Amino acid sequence: MMLRDKTAVIYGAGGAIGGAVARAFASEGAKVYLAGRTQPPVQATAKDIVWAGGIAEAAAIDALDEEAVETHLQSVVDKAGRIDISFNAIGVAHSGILGTPLAKLEVAQFSVPIAAYTTSYFLTARAAARHMIPHGSGVIMTVTALPARTGTPLNGGYGPAQAAKEALTRDLSYELAPQGIRVVGLRPHGIPETATMRNVFDLKAGVSGMSWDQFQAHLAGTTHAKRIMRLDEVANMAAFLASDRASGMTGTIVNLTMGTLDD
Repeated sequence: MMLRDKTAVIYGAGGAIGGAVARAFASEGAKVYLAGRTQPPVQATAKDIVWAGGIAEAAAIDALDEEAVETHLQSVVDKAGRIDISFNAIGVAHSGILGTPLAKLEVAQFSVPIAAYTTSYFLTARAAARHMIPHGSGVIMTVTALPARTGTPLNGGYGPAQAAKEALTRDLSYELAPQGIRVVGLRPHGIPETATMRNVFDLKAGVSGMSWDQFQAHLAGTTHAKRIMRLDEVANMAAFLASDRASGMTGTIVNLTMGTLDD
């Protein structure tokens, strides 16, 4: 198992990507501590992991609350002795943010995703780094999206928010890598099996003029493989990146767009 005896905290573990990553980490031997704003979906993920034979604990934590993040992580360290992996997969409600042309968007709406995504990632990464530095090891991770690197319509501040997270990943790595801490991210394309992707489609449907099936076909058509990456493929890559097998990777975002972006 790639993550045997590792302790991981996953923020946004009640969501599709966070939950899939938590399950992948647990299946590779990690003890996972799941955090999310609302308890029920996080608890459901924890129950799935325990049912499969893994070790998981769930907590309702607002990853935008500095004190809550710090207190929760300290409690994890008190129980487990250390923190090896921090994965931030929080999401932001898209209603009122997506579907409006930038020329018509209010500055408050534009700023919401930029503030939320970057602040949460900073808070969780900083908290993890403070506990990892004394041990001289650890992995800090996040997930971004294709709009971080290419122009997309009607996304408000979502694209700039993802680009900012990628910049923060590089800055964190520059400072923390000399102390044994790797900082990496994953950048998948749209994943229709997630509720988030369906929500994005619904908010833009009136403008795009496409049906749900047409939208999925459009996403698949932009990739080299002419198919859409599955959720489990993203989660499995996250487990690899979190493991010592990826010890040479830091300060980078792994391109999971299946060729849609050519870097």
